[in-house]
Amino acid sequence: MFKGDKVYLKPIALKEVEALHDLNVRNSDFFQQFSMSRSEDYYTIEGQKERIRQFNENREKDLGYHFGVYKNDEDTLIGTIDLFQVLRGSLQGAFIGYFLDQEHNGKGYMTEAVKLIVKYAFDELNLHRIEAGVMPHNIGSIRVLEKAGFHKEGIARKNVKINGKWEDHQVLAIINPQD
Repeated sequence: MFKGDKVYLKPIALKEVEALHDLNVRNSDFFQQFSMSRSEDYYTIEGQKERIRQFNENREKDLGYHFGVYKNDEDTLIGTIDLFQVLRGSLQGAFIGYFLDQEHNGKGYMTEAVKLIVKYAFDELNLHRIEAGVMPHNIGSIRVLEKAGFHKEGIARKNVKINGKWEDHQVLAIINPQD
């Protein structure tokens, strides 16, 4: 567990599948604006159980690290954050992704969560670089990353297919200051 002033991060346990399911169902329209297409079973309890199993398998294989974002004062799951496509060898990098319950936007929770996972990535996983891709009109997410120390690197044209359309993404990255 990694704790900040407002939130803490920890892997989502299988016993928390209903909270994860509820988070995704309640925010499905909001999340869908920025996400790749979801399979039909994504919004089912069984689909969420499979996601949790996959998160655990990825962690064991050093392929990805997925965490729930919880409010300190309520122990409530309010979002998720992950490092995915972990690359070792001469790259030592990963991509970052996150979702926050729409009702908690603008309160600094995700900025703190990003800072916590970056610290984990650099201090514990010994990664050199973390990269993010954000749709250019998602100003809130770009601000989260910039407040957490990421810098803009450019635009990846028609980079990710979202809702059937290839979308541009602002590429942002942060480099381990110890490297």
